[in-house]
Amino acid sequence: EEVRTALEAGDSVKLSGFGNFELRQKSERPGRNPKTGEEIPITARRVVTFHASQKLKSKVDANFAA
Repeated sequence: EEVRTALEAGDSVKLSGFGNFELRQKSERPGRNPKTGEEIPITARRVVTFHASQKLKSKVDANFAA
């Protein structure tokens, strides 16, 4: 709930040992309908991105290798 509220306000969220959530603005860009091949515009939007911390990446790699 608090993460959502912070992101809605435009703030970044940093969770120590886990990672960072950030809100990014994506501009409008051309896209294509895969069924018809028709070119259609993809509207501008805000998206949430997540970057895992090195600690989280290390733990996932350790569990995957085992």
